[in-house]
Amino acid sequence: MRLSRFHLATVKEVPADAEIVSHQLMLRAGMLRKLAAGIYTWTPLGLRVLRKVENVVREEMNRAGAIELLMPSIQPRELWDETGRWEKFGGQLLKIKDRKDAEYCYGPTHEEVITDFARVELKSYKQLPVNFYQIQTKFRDEIRPRFGVMRAREFLMKDAYSFHLTAECLEKEYWNMYRAYERIFTRLGLAFRPVQADTGAIGGNASHEFQVLADSGEDAIAFCPDSDYAANIEMAEAVAPGPRPVAAETMRRVETPTQKTCEDVAALLGLALQRTVKSVALMGSDGDGAPQFVLALVRGDHVVNEIKLAKLPGMGNYRLATEAEILDHLGSEPGFLGPVAPRKAIRIIADRSVAAMADFVVGANDRGYHLAGVNWGRDLPEPELIADIRNVMAGDPSPDGQGMLQIARGIEVGHVFQLGGKYAEAMNATVLDETGRNRSMVMGCYGIGVSRIVAAAIEQNHDASGICWPEPMAPWRVALCLINPKNDAAVAAVAESLYAELQARGVDVVMDDRGLRPGAMFADMELVGIPHRVVVSERGVAAGSFEYRGRRDAESRQLGRDEVLALLAG
Repeated sequence: MRLSRFHLATVKEVPADAEIVSHQLMLRAGMLRKLAAGIYTWTPLGLRVLRKVENVVREEMNRAGAIELLMPSIQPRELWDETGRWEKFGGQLLKIKDRKDAEYCYGPTHEEVITDFARVELKSYKQLPVNFYQIQTKFRDEIRPRFGVMRAREFLMKDAYSFHLTAECLEKEYWNMYRAYERIFTRLGLAFRPVQADTGAIGGNASHEFQVLADSGEDAIAFCPDSDYAANIEMAEAVAPGPRPVAAETMRRVETPTQKTCEDVAALLGLALQRTVKSVALMGSDGDGAPQFVLALVRGDHVVNEIKLAKLPGMGNYRLATEAEILDHLGSEPGFLGPVAPRKAIRIIADRSVAAMADFVVGANDRGYHLAGVNWGRDLPEPELIADIRNVMAGDPSPDGQGMLQIARGIEVGHVFQLGGKYAEAMNATVLDETGRNRSMVMGCYGIGVSRIVAAAIEQNHDASGICWPEPMAPWRVALCLINPKNDAAVAAVAESLYAELQARGVDVVMDDRGLRPGAMFADMELVGIPHRVVVSERGVAAGSFEYRGRRDAESRQLGRDEVLALLAG
């Protein structure tokens, strides 16, 4: 490729609406152009990178035994009604009508379509297991599209769906895909972590996210540097502490006239924040489904984990209690709430750390007062339910017992699910088993954000000058920069010869023959992120050498032709 015949349009200024580095650099390097909110045109340069990622994904999916197909992006409402997701999916579902007023959506995902395909095409257990995948554009109508292609409305995704007769067979394919994902992200040169994750709205039984580590990531990841343990903050287990200490204080009422937070109460009393207990008033349901007032207790320095809490009995559809409900059950107002002597019977759910506390501080259910020196079994009954309901913190013990947890930020680029029978049962997708009886298939779902990977890689690989692509993702591996202001035939001949030789050896090389000044030319190559730069100049030709510089090198060095070829094509 010669840049004189290529569309490369870099810009110097950082766009005002670009909030994160990847968005800024993709626009400055000329990889993207905005068409509408969350909708972008991929330029020839951006498309080269996107295709590099897509090819690696396709190669590893094929290697893992998956079969590629291509499903329609426009999906009829009837399929979504079968699973009940037409209404449940929410505002992200872009709904459209044709000229006959038939309703469709622009596919945000393809569980319904692939299940419809499977129930028609798959008739016998002998056709199982099978894994179908596609690489296709999706659309989700994000409330606030931002961060460029990181959270765009239109995006390129690889989605795969496997079908099985048994859960055991599904689990085998699940780990096959897990290993394929590890190979994909390793080949792309990314620093990543597979983490245990919640299945979320898609449903299912087990799930892992693949997170690219980056400070700008939207997700918090808990991991142990001394082991392979990693989990989304929503799923990471907070290990139960040791046995409860013996009570050493008498419960007493303390005045806290304006102190409503645990931080302020601890400061007033001169206590560590870890001695306080936070009371969160909620409405769940009892065993008969009737509304039930719940007080969830976590240590003052901890944060309630909403996902963990929602998985507990009676808490599936919980909500925050209103001030009227709080007053009715506790006789107080927020800021002074606690589990001691409520006005009415309530359910207490205590985090493991709270259940192990002695001599702690809670609200007194009376405006302007708290209780100190509170102890379980003496001042209040033991909690009805003890469970892990908090987010882990840096320094917490790792659940695998191998060390302490650290917290990092990550960008989700892949997700694998064991869906089980959710969609097959809803859509009556069955096959005949060995006995000739109809059985619902079980499914797996495996997604990769192809376009998001591009942005995530930039977040992880950049410097003050621009992008520093991992070699497998770079638009070109080598930039051959021609400096020839005098149009010296010898310089041009040497450049053409080296260019041809590199191409012949299979090196993905671009020649910058635009005639720019060296400073402008080099700035463009650094911004675009080409891993290797070789300069052909009059001085170099005279000396029989080339100026070489790796994208991350501090200095250039002079290499002979054989050295260049050995380095780049050896």
